[in-house]
Amino acid sequence: MEWKKAPEELAQFLAKKTMNLKCDFRKMFGYPAYFANGNMFTGLHGDKLFIRLSENDLKKIIELDLGVEVFEPMPGRAMKGYVVIPQSFYCNSTLFDEWLERSYRFVSSLP
Repeated sequence: MEWKKAPEELAQFLAKKTMNLKCDFRKMFGYPAYFANGNMFTGLHGDKLFIRLSENDLKKIIELDLGVEVFEPMPGRAMKGYVVIPQSFYCNSTLFDEWLERSYRFVSSLP
């Protein structure tokens, strides 16, 4: 399976959004990813931006019906707790910042 390279402008966008968070940058699947307390909370996979959320927040974000999908790095292989954020969602700075912060807080609370 051939994977797409992450768009540079999307990688820069995510780097800017995480700049003021206490987190570490690493590569995951060969793509940019950000970790808090040793746990991944956001990253890119090809041209997709994903975040990790608590079970309650997963339910809430899906109920918003904004085009959020379960994150599957390979078809049929969903990563529990992770969702793909569509461009229309992350282009809304207020909305995206809120959910990125929720992701960061949740992952920071994990052991």
